[in-house]
Amino acid sequence: MTTPVYDAIVVGSGPSGSFAAKELTAQGLTVLLLEAGREITPAEFDPSLKKPVPPINIWERAKATLGGQSIQSKAAFFRGMLSKFYVNDRDNPYTTPKDAPFVWIRGRQAGGRSHTFGRVLMRWSDDDFKSKSRTGRGADWPISYKDLEPYYDEVETTLGLYGNVDNVESLPDGKYVGPAKLSPAEQHFKAAVESKWSERHVTSWRSVAPSPSRVFRPLQDAKDSGKLTIRYNTIARRVVTEDNRATGVEVINTVSGKSETIKAGHVVLCASPIESVRLLLNSASAQHPGGVGNSSGNLGRYFMDQIPMLAMGHYPPFKGHWSGDDSQPADPFYDPSGGIFIPRFDTQGNPAARGDFDFQGGIGRAPVGEGEASSLLFFGFGQMQPHADNTITLDSTVKDKWGIPAPHIRCKMHAEEDALLKRQEATFIETIEGAGGKVDFLGSPHGVREWGKGAYPEADPISRFLFRLFFKQVMVMGAAIHEAGGARMGETPETSVLNQYGQCWDVPNLYVTDASAFAGVGVSGTTLTIMAQTVRACRHLAASLKR
Repeated sequence: MTTPVYDAIVVGSGPSGSFAAKELTAQGLTVLLLEAGREITPAEFDPSLKKPVPPINIWERAKATLGGQSIQSKAAFFRGMLSKFYVNDRDNPYTTPKDAPFVWIRGRQAGGRSHTFGRVLMRWSDDDFKSKSRTGRGADWPISYKDLEPYYDEVETTLGLYGNVDNVESLPDGKYVGPAKLSPAEQHFKAAVESKWSERHVTSWRSVAPSPSRVFRPLQDAKDSGKLTIRYNTIARRVVTEDNRATGVEVINTVSGKSETIKAGHVVLCASPIESVRLLLNSASAQHPGGVGNSSGNLGRYFMDQIPMLAMGHYPPFKGHWSGDDSQPADPFYDPSGGIFIPRFDTQGNPAARGDFDFQGGIGRAPVGEGEASSLLFFGFGQMQPHADNTITLDSTVKDKWGIPAPHIRCKMHAEEDALLKRQEATFIETIEGAGGKVDFLGSPHGVREWGKGAYPEADPISRFLFRLFFKQVMVMGAAIHEAGGARMGETPETSVLNQYGQCWDVPNLYVTDASAFAGVGVSGTTLTIMAQTVRACRHLAASLKR
């Protein structure tokens, strides 16, 4: 047998792939990192590209749509200056059922979606990992918070997280390099909420500053090791297997169009949930007819995203806006990162009665007219349950630019999610108005509601009309950009695709460490948990070699 060229191939250079490369090279392994997109350059972050954005950037979105980004331009907080960090939808198609639209927001370049995500990194708790045991809903993971806690510590220390010790039951505290400030309006709101409801808490965001080098810190560490090779513009088409072993990855060079197979001792998939599941399905062989890792029939099943909700309004107790958040070093390209977070409510001894949703936003941070009440803007995230009929499959009738079958994505809310979203919306309105605020706009998959001045009162009438017209296409499943599942981990090979380390039951030298491994979708961002689990998985991989 030919000796593998690399100890491991890592597919994808986003947050999970970057940490996989860092951990494996730190353990002495030679690693090839495959990135489907280009290498980025400092010129792509030129501050002169940063233009004033109108309240509703409908024309930026229209321009992107004409340029081939009809899906990407539906991202809730899409910016024209960042359009180069989203894929071209014409080259990268996918399909959905007619009655279950899904917006798949993605990026193909060094660093993946780390250039466009909100940089908010919240820890999960056993409310997420032991949902079934605690509430009778969802699924229990084969790990607990204690299993991930030391890896959360490591990831936060590596990245340099800004946040505060809040001592909130449902939101474990982390390791911080500095505090995160609240605006005066947010401080007032926090006091109002916590004095009115003992079970509700308001915390600061826990977030990371942009890297001045524009290279994600763990990826830079891996580069500095001398053990990392990166191949850009290289799409993974198939994981190649022999019996129950992965022997390498078949790739396509997007520039030359040439295909080849690269050998390695291990393969680690970090391509994002839909891409990793698509790759496993497309790797079917005589030994693995339903796709690699699909002996249980669960590959592609239990796909989820969080239930999205967008709300705007104003906060009469405060006037004007605050621009004094110096919690993090100023960045010439990216806007300051900061705001407030309303986590799951305290369970008061009854976990089944908790709210399976949270709210992330800000008050008093956006400019308003002189003497006007401070504005507020929030995004809500609700927990979708893992349903077997929400799936990722291959659409044999549609192929991407490189001839690879497109994914067919079904992610549809059930009656349980509909009921939760109604409660999520009602609770948000109750919380804001109970603390002295006013909700002017609330939109979700259930539709749009407006009160008072409505959404974006400062915008021109045409933009407001177009916003209302197209909003229902934006606020559908996928809008949260926290997709998970499809190759979930579990206790046994009969009920899952992966074990607790993200190791494939059927092919033990294959690991999957992005959010496709998740047994549940949670209610806050997935990125921190992805990175922590990636470090844990890759340390297990390296330890197995030593054993």
